[in-house]
Amino acid sequence: MASAPPEELIVVERDPAGVAIVSINRPKSLNSLTRPMMVALATAFRRLDADPEVGVVVITGRGRAFCSGVDLTAAEEVFKGDVKDEEANPVAKMERCRKPIIGAINGFAVTAGFEIVLACDILVAGKDAKFIDTHARFGIFPSWGLSQKLSRIIGISRAREVSLTGMAITAEMAEKWGLVNHVVDSGEVLKKAKEVAQAILRNNSDMVLRYKSVMNDGFKLDLGHALLLEKERAHNYYDGMTKEQFAKMQMFILNRSPKPSSKL
Repeated sequence: MASAPPEELIVVERDPAGVAIVSINRPKSLNSLTRPMMVALATAFRRLDADPEVGVVVITGRGRAFCSGVDLTAAEEVFKGDVKDEEANPVAKMERCRKPIIGAINGFAVTAGFEIVLACDILVAGKDAKFIDTHARFGIFPSWGLSQKLSRIIGISRAREVSLTGMAITAEMAEKWGLVNHVVDSGEVLKKAKEVAQAILRNNSDMVLRYKSVMNDGFKLDLGHALLLEKERAHNYYDGMTKEQFAKMQMFILNRSPKPSSKL
């Protein structure tokens, strides 16, 4: 049977509320990535970033795995050339996406799949989720950020053990170590991710984008320079605020304030 065309292997669905669901859809191969899939995934995030109707992106995998990494039957093609190709690097496009990205992680997230996980802003994992780095096992040099990002989240000693041994991080460990935000029953992962997305969408959409940007950009700096970055962007924002923005702020506060009780 002929394999599905690339556009069917990365499925993008939008709902009217402003949430886009990106699904890696190659379940029989545990969602391992081919070059066309990587290009399609990168393209999807580039388009969603530019879509004014989308406020939050959720990425998930269909079937028993989130993503089991690069399809090693195409390893030479990928690592000899495609790894340097910006159009075949979904992590780069995710990192540039201004919209919050929520990872809904079911089953295995392995190597390249783990790197995609680390490009998300918020993570919801099923109880069956496992995060595994097999770069050292298969002789693959990491190039999508795993060697640097993981240690900054779970600590350098834990990251060394995870990456140098190939040990699995279970969902329970991931929550304890601060890697994931929520662990839920496996069948509830996407539902919980959508709930988090809806909570984000209830806020000021412009400030959500600005807040994500300053947090992610500041995280790459030492604290002193990060604080200066925050102050600079805050002052630029305040200088550009209009009377209409202040009026909307006051109306929001009035509408959210509790109504006075008529009871004595």
